[in-house]
Amino acid sequence: MPITTTKQSRQIRESLANGLKAAAANDHTIAIWILCIPSSMDGPAANWWDRWKREQEREHNIVIELWDETALVKKLQSPEGDQVRRAYYEPFTPAPTSPVQEQLRLILDVEDDKAAALDSALFVRQMAEAGHVELDSAKQQFFNADLVAREIEHKAVPAEVAALRSADATLHGVWEMQFNECSAEDAIKALHGRVWREVRSEHDKLPKVLRLELVHSWGLVHRLVDNRRAGWVKHWRQIASSHTDG
Repeated sequence: MPITTTKQSRQIRESLANGLKAAAANDHTIAIWILCIPSSMDGPAANWWDRWKREQEREHNIVIELWDETALVKKLQSPEGDQVRRAYYEPFTPAPTSPVQEQLRLILDVEDDKAAALDSALFVRQMAEAGHVELDSAKQQFFNADLVAREIEHKAVPAEVAALRSADATLHGVWEMQFNECSAEDAIKALHGRVWREVRSEHDKLPKVLRLELVHSWGLVHRLVDNRRAGWVKHWRQIASSHTDG
């Protein structure tokens, strides 16, 4: 399946620049600029696009939209796009083939500056409060899971959004059950290890459409903590309510 990555960011920047230049040369003003791509953006590309889009909208006082694979398909399936779809696409629609399992997502390293920025994150503080010293792998888990979640939210494919919510609910339930048991047994120091073992056993049961590695599943638990829905000590709610990201 084709996908847009940050390798295409230069082409995107040049496309807008050329449009603005041509408009200025012909005494026109661009009010809205739409990027059409016949694919979806991966996590890093979607991250870059969101930031770049905001910057360009402020700088040039224009509205920028993205029509990616999902948006284009929706438009072609709408009543307004019926004639275009029938004329240009349906004659060339290939016969359905047997489904092939998609590859799992890549695990990305966290750049030094991004790792340093995560030092002020709530999930890092919660782990430090629980006595954890080495946090590099936790940062990588969170970073990769956060990219996946942002990509899914950006693409807004209903099946993927529902699958992510299902995974979050499952992992939240895993944490909650272990937290209650550890609290009752006065064994809160064992909470992190117990949750991690349970996540490992639940990983293969999470929705396949998400294409998650185990690292992503662990990272989704860190996102729950960072979103103030879980923690690693008994007083995690007090820590969450008083925490301010740096």
